[in-house]
Amino acid sequence: MIATFPGVLAFAFLACMLLVGTVLRARVTFLRNALVPASLLGGVLGFLLLLFDLDFGFESGQFQVFAFHFFTLSFMSLVLTGSDAGSQQTSSVAPGGMWLGVVWTMSLVLQALLGLLVVLAYNGMSGNELSEFLGIIVTHGFTQGPGQALAMGSIWQEEHGIANAVSFGVIYASAGFVAAFVVGVPVARWAVRRGLNANSAARLDDDFTRGLFAIERRESAGQQVTHPANVDSLAFHLGILGVAYLLTDAWLGFIGPIAATVPLGESNFGLMFSHNLFFLHGLITCILLRKLMDRFGLGHFIDNNTQRRITGSAVDFMVVATIMAVQVSLLAEFWVPILLVCLSAALGTALLCFGFGRLLGQYGVERALTAYGCCCGSTGSGIVLLRILDPDLSTPIARELAFFNIAVLALSIHILAFMAPFLPTFSWSVIVGVYGGTFVLGAVALVVGFKRLRTAVA
Repeated sequence: MIATFPGVLAFAFLACMLLVGTVLRARVTFLRNALVPASLLGGVLGFLLLLFDLDFGFESGQFQVFAFHFFTLSFMSLVLTGSDAGSQQTSSVAPGGMWLGVVWTMSLVLQALLGLLVVLAYNGMSGNELSEFLGIIVTHGFTQGPGQALAMGSIWQEEHGIANAVSFGVIYASAGFVAAFVVGVPVARWAVRRGLNANSAARLDDDFTRGLFAIERRESAGQQVTHPANVDSLAFHLGILGVAYLLTDAWLGFIGPIAATVPLGESNFGLMFSHNLFFLHGLITCILLRKLMDRFGLGHFIDNNTQRRITGSAVDFMVVATIMAVQVSLLAEFWVPILLVCLSAALGTALLCFGFGRLLGQYGVERALTAYGCCCGSTGSGIVLLRILDPDLSTPIARELAFFNIAVLALSIHILAFMAPFLPTFSWSVIVGVYGGTFVLGAVALVVGFKRLRTAVA
């Protein structure tokens, strides 16, 4: 049995770092005022322990698998969550969700182009020959998060020979979470002080800053769907998620070998059905599963609050694992280009989100801040920033995020499915043309549709 312990103990170490981060947030005044999430604190602490060999024998590589799977689980769980009774219908949140989706897609291509330009400039000035794709992959770490950074990095590294793509992707994903809160929290505080947010009841009370509820103000975590004498409700919900995971694995196992027989340039169509893209196929599986459950009157067996707890927990563990998975030696060797790429991505994304956010009327600052969090970390970090402006989520932005997560698949499918997995096989003219064209079309859509969008969502 001793051979089964390494993975379990690595997860236990991960969980301990999250717990320590929670205590630090509650006890250290500076961290409370800065609203640093416990997951970020725990990840940084774990990274430092690994850096100084105080890690009880663990290695950074052990945490990559947790980052990948918790990222995948968080999004699969998110789309399994249904609409709350009495909430606005999809039609009422679609315009705002579409705006978020367009901005996210623009960020996806913008960060890639900025990473490309930075590495080209770095190589030109330093005389190094760093692969330009190690700059482009910043978008899969920032805009998409650790799961896709690992997925795309693995494909580029294993199939296309881009050395260190996985490690660079993990570093960018970690930096993205840091950027989301280093930039996002001060902007949120400024907006609250200026009264720019719609929720006038927004305040940074003691519960919010400490990150712990007082006993008398603790909220319910969800309703019991199953009787505890039969099966625990949380276990039941995890079982549904397990079904989706197995269905996705079975689908990829079936279609993958068939698709691999179809040539596609210098590669084959099988890359589209690689387990490295489990996130994309898992998302689609959960969308279909939820639709089928609703169609046959089984949707009530999923309690939304319980499902949100699963999503939130997966996001927290994902953040900790991502930061702890950073390879220290690689970071030390390439810190200059990595820093330059991260700074350009963070600044470019801020200008994109807040610049176009100013064109909106009501909820402009909420959407801009939420978009920035989503484009520098994940939907989870976007929600954390939104809660500073809208603590009780009374604005429609949180509901728009549900539509957003579906909209981005349609808006960016040409990049995520048909370009990114095969990117090293394309010419630079094609890459710049498609990515640049996508950005321009997105900008035109936001500007031309501005008045109608403002009227629709105000």
